[in-house]
Amino acid sequence: MAASNRNRRSVAPTHVVRASVSFPPDLYRTLESLARQKKVSVAWVIREAAEKYVDAQWPLLSKDYGSNTEHS
Repeated sequence: MAASNRNRRSVAPTHVVRASVSFPPDLYRTLESLARQKKVSVAWVIREAAEKYVDAQWPLLSKDYGSNTEHS
């Protein structure tokens, strides 16, 4: 039975890239607070911020990054 459980392990989708990022403690607490207010994960807040940053810096290259974000 243990072997079958190992085979059912969830695998991260191949269409995403995982990154490790360090934040100053105050900034991270702010991100956590925003995530709680929006009832989303900190990762979601960071992805949303990154998408908006890229869109603002390079509007002609703006595209749908494959996420289900709400643009306001």
